[in-house]
Amino acid sequence: MAIYLDHAATSPMPPEVIAAYASALAVVGNPASIHTQGQNAKRMLEEARERVAASVGADSVEVTFTGGGTEAVNLGIKGLWWARASTGPATDVARRRILVPRGEHHATIDTIDWLEQHEGAVIEWIPIDGLGRIDLLALEAALGPDVALVTLLGANNEVGTVQPVAEVAALAAVHDVPVHVDAIAGYGYLPIDFHALGVAAMSISAHKIGGPVGIGALVIARSATIVPLFHGGNQQRARSGTQDVAGAVAFGLAASQATADLEAHAASLRELRDRLVAGIRDAVPTAILRGDPTPEGRLPGNAHFTFPGCEGDSLLFLLDVAGFSVSTGSACQAGVPEASHVLIAMGLSEADARGALRMTLGTHTTRAEVDALVAALPDAVARAGRAGLAERQPTFGR
Repeated sequence: MAIYLDHAATSPMPPEVIAAYASALAVVGNPASIHTQGQNAKRMLEEARERVAASVGADSVEVTFTGGGTEAVNLGIKGLWWARASTGPATDVARRRILVPRGEHHATIDTIDWLEQHEGAVIEWIPIDGLGRIDLLALEAALGPDVALVTLLGANNEVGTVQPVAEVAALAAVHDVPVHVDAIAGYGYLPIDFHALGVAAMSISAHKIGGPVGIGALVIARSATIVPLFHGGNQQRARSGTQDVAGAVAFGLAASQATADLEAHAASLRELRDRLVAGIRDAVPTAILRGDPTPEGRLPGNAHFTFPGCEGDSLLFLLDVAGFSVSTGSACQAGVPEASHVLIAMGLSEADARGALRMTLGTHTTRAEVDALVAALPDAVARAGRAGLAERQPTFGR
């Protein structure tokens, strides 16, 4: 049985969440219907919405369920941009600029690329430092009346570095610029208080915290204006379409479980992560930890290393054969043999960025599993290094 150390890609559903999901699937009734069965479905839906809202310090009316994290990111960025670009200030300054740090998730990168190509958005990239953290001085200098929005990760999904979201929101507020935060990687691992952050919109996803795949949410501040992606029914504030009651029920339970004792859970993960980091450094002295090295500066379950002379994909496959599930970065880009754009943005060369591995721990990860990976890693690194060297050797025909 494989040891699963890729919780950042998706986290297994606990038995009680599966049971709640299955039970809710058996309930008949469209929550938009006014008969008794429809209203029963609506009650279940709204109780789930309240649970999700409570997990992030928001009001239930601020939670719009989506078909997953990627849709939530699209709705947050496109919805804010359309609302801002179509209603300029009294000075008639066109608000078309989007400020975004380098090293973002591809859900954000592809969304803003689409807005640039099809809607006339102007993208301005804000640099990040060698740890993956946004340059606040550069952001402050870039803000102005022509900025439509700022969008950023709450914590980097690859290297785990936590971003200063509240500080970003405060800087943007000086210019009345809304902020969208992709909180998907940090949700369930870091405490989130939506109201205290001061952002306009925040994306979260169920399957990262033990909920089902196919449901997420965009949390939208009461004061924010979002133009919907979908039209036809107005079932939610910013999204039309019949709502997934069963998915919401499972999402709500997973949200409650993931945040019920968050501080203790995070402390336990940090202890395991630090054990893994120390073990890898001892077992493979050439390995380099990427992202913020401080205990509180990175996601508690994230350990991201580069291994000089190795290809990340080779390491992944060798460890997979040995019974370990890890990642080279974002699962959305898995299988694409290219250097991480996050590491490149952090200042690494393409060669140095290629030998990356991301190991992410979850609720049920054990010390024995961490120690087993550390024990298996030196052989995988040695074999991957030899494979990479062989690939780089010149070949001669007869």
